[in-house]
Amino acid sequence: MRVCIVGASGKLGQYMVRHSLDRGYEVVAVCREQSVGKLDPFKDRITVVPGLTDDRAVIERAVAGCGGVLVVLAPWGVHHYASGTAQAVLDHAPSGASLVFSTGWWPSRDGTDAYPWTVRAKVALGRLARLFRVVDLNDQVEATRRVFASDTRWTVVRGSELEEGPSQGLPVWSRHVGDPILKSNRTRRIDFALFMVDALENDELIHEAPAIVSREAPSARAYTASAA
Repeated sequence: MRVCIVGASGKLGQYMVRHSLDRGYEVVAVCREQSVGKLDPFKDRITVVPGLTDDRAVIERAVAGCGGVLVVLAPWGVHHYASGTAQAVLDHAPSGASLVFSTGWWPSRDGTDAYPWTVRAKVALGRLARLFRVVDLNDQVEATRRVFASDTRWTVVRGSELEEGPSQGLPVWSRHVGDPILKSNRTRRIDFALFMVDALENDELIHEAPAIVSREAPSARAYTASAA
């Protein structure tokens, strides 16, 4: 399968490139021109399309012929970067392609998530950062709203707090933040990427917004033990 990774040069994006190549996918990577060098370890194995991820012409070129698109919804700046990226992918991805978007826990699909204070604090800091024109979490929420309203084959993966370290395997998920299995609020970044790539061919996740946590997190292990 030909897979486009939008936002491939960041830490999460590079892990998705690696996981995709490990699965034998043909990879097209989109990143800002000044970040192309970050993809040098893969340069002989992937096609790089340089440009802003909310540039509709760049996205149209990159997703052509792709059966899957992995999208990092980065909330940078105050110029609707995340929602512009999402809209470009929704408009130009081939019909029937699997579209998998990454975000934090805070965008809610149905309004019934119960957020811990750590997430609420991050959202508050995000609002402050918007005043300095650095981050716009509201635009990330708008991006997911557009995805949820789409009739494409979408999945929105909502990540917990991320940490580095060796893989602990495919994360576990639940539909709502606040569910006991998610309490530990920790996922290895390499495994967030693994969940994104795995979702490309997991039809059970179509039109779902899974909130994920490491399968080795204490809350996940406790939930598994209680269900045994």
